[in-house]
Amino acid sequence: MRIAMIGHKRIPSREGGVEVVVEELSTRLVKDGHQVDVYNRRGKNVQDKNADKDKKNLKEYKGVNIITIPTINKKGIDALIYSFLASIRALFGKYDVLHYHAEGSCAMLWIPHLFKKKIVVTIHGLDWQRSKWGGFATKYIKFGEKLAVKYADKIIVLSKGVQQYFKDTYNRDTVFIPNGVNKPVIRKADIINKKYGLIKDDYILFLARIVPEKGLHYLIEAFKQLKTDKKLVIAGGASHTNDYLEKIKKMASEDDRIIMTGFVQGQELEELYSNCYLYCLPSDVEGMPISLLEAMSYGCNCLVSNIEENTQVTEEYATNFKKSNVDDLKLKLENCLNGINRKDKNVISNYILNKYNWENVVERTYELYKRG
Repeated sequence: MRIAMIGHKRIPSREGGVEVVVEELSTRLVKDGHQVDVYNRRGKNVQDKNADKDKKNLKEYKGVNIITIPTINKKGIDALIYSFLASIRALFGKYDVLHYHAEGSCAMLWIPHLFKKKIVVTIHGLDWQRSKWGGFATKYIKFGEKLAVKYADKIIVLSKGVQQYFKDTYNRDTVFIPNGVNKPVIRKADIINKKYGLIKDDYILFLARIVPEKGLHYLIEAFKQLKTDKKLVIAGGASHTNDYLEKIKKMASEDDRIIMTGFVQGQELEELYSNCYLYCLPSDVEGMPISLLEAMSYGCNCLVSNIEENTQVTEEYATNFKKSNVDDLKLKLENCLNGINRKDKNVISNYILNKYNWENVVERTYELYKRG
């Protein structure tokens, strides 16, 4: 089949979960013999400042054709222009299916629909709920959601809660296909020891984008009340939320046990997962968190907010706390640091790797392409 992917920022990149999903799907579909064109958005990776040095004019990646769409570097407007131009460009690609990712990009679904193109959409989360967006952006994203309901041949969702939302709100049936995760590379603390003085099991890890909906401010507030020698490592870059990043930096500067690494990838990322005592994801809003899947694939004990998107992934293999509740988060952190409800690493890893694998995701997605 000839397939187009539209709606992410760019691959290869770890700017967010959408980019990870697009990369995994597209490269695996190419291995299976399909032609995949991925419509990257021109612009800077706001998390990884070195990302664009060797990828600026990338035309191909692991057999995937890269088509770069120009836009302007302005929050909100860049995505609108990109989606419009990518949708127009895709009309000339003779594709069997156009696969749109995320609600915002779906605001341009009417264009390929006019030309009777087959359209599949993946809703990575209810993006209009995210606090980083202003009034216009929120309305634009919600508009994209409504056009996906109206014009998409098939809609993929990543959680049962979002599936129920589409049924209750629009009486629209969707297909539940969760994300996958790869078998991890376990590494000793080498780079992280030299850069940050970290050793195995002496830190709590937060690894995600530094944006308000990830709830990092709750974690820092709770951690600062703990009497522990363990450190809190905050790994991740910001995305259009400089005011929030500055708030987090100020909070972190008040406790010398808190280490901010900035954006990480490659071996450093693998070492952080491999050696943490506890991984914590205190989100208010999620789609299906790739970082949580990855942490559990390493066998990390995890503490997560009790939103359905988190607990659906962890089941009984993690500890959860009441969303947005700093007092409950502090209590559960203390319990975890005291070894209460601690799970065997192999049990956690085997559970997640057996339940969430990319081969199954690709197979189910391709079947949807054929049926759509």
